Amino acid sequence: MTLQSPRIYTYKITFGEVPYYYYGVHKERRFDEEYWGSPETNKWCWELYNPKKQILEIFPFTDEGWIEANKVEQRLIKPVFNTDKWCLNESCAGTISIKQASIGGKRGGRKIVELKLGIHRQTKEQRIQNGKKAIEKHRELGVGVLYMTKKQRQDAARKSLPTRRKLKVGIHGLTSEQLSENAKKTNSQKWMCLETGHISNSGGLSNYQKARGIDTSKRKRIE
Repeated sequence: MTLQSPRIYTYKITFGEVPYYYYGVHKERRFDEEYWGSPETNKWCWELYNPKKQILEIFPFTDEGWIEANKVEQRLIKPVFNTDKWCLNESCAGTISIKQASIGGKRGGRKIVELKLGIHRQTKEQRIQNGKKAIEKHRELGVGVLYMTKKQRQDAARKSLPTRRKLKVGIHGLTSEQLSENAKKTNSQKWMCLETGHISNSGGLSNYQKARGIDTSKRKRIE
């Protein structure tokens, strides 16, 4: 090996204008060739700012040297992977970042719809039939929210409440105006008890049926 021989090395890319950084490993084809990493998701940072490369460690130009260099790269990335917002590495030892997983999931979802795979291959009637089969299976096994006791449902709701508030999902993602509008719509709906024929709104019919020991699922929406 001479001073002008190709090298294997780990490196760090920094940007003078911002605190972003990126770790990598490179095996040269010729000595001192121009190389600035191989970002994909965060390529914008290289295009927007001025990257600067620092060679951290040089390894023997052998198979063993390449393996060792990759291990060192993983040790550099692991402590900051998915924890430091300034780290631009999107993978580490075969694990992709949360950001990359989200992007991949969205792309995969669009592709599944486009190719009509999975549930998107089924007709509306098939989905309805499969849904009925699933309900029957849940009833047989006694699983699912419909087959939990009242206390179990209350406990599950209490446990999920902090997460739902944090993520602003369901009712916690609605404005006060939206909540008020939904309440008006719910109160305007009329339901009929299938045992007695009594008609009321959803809440009123529930109270009526409970007071008489009638199963609250025995109802039909009439408007």
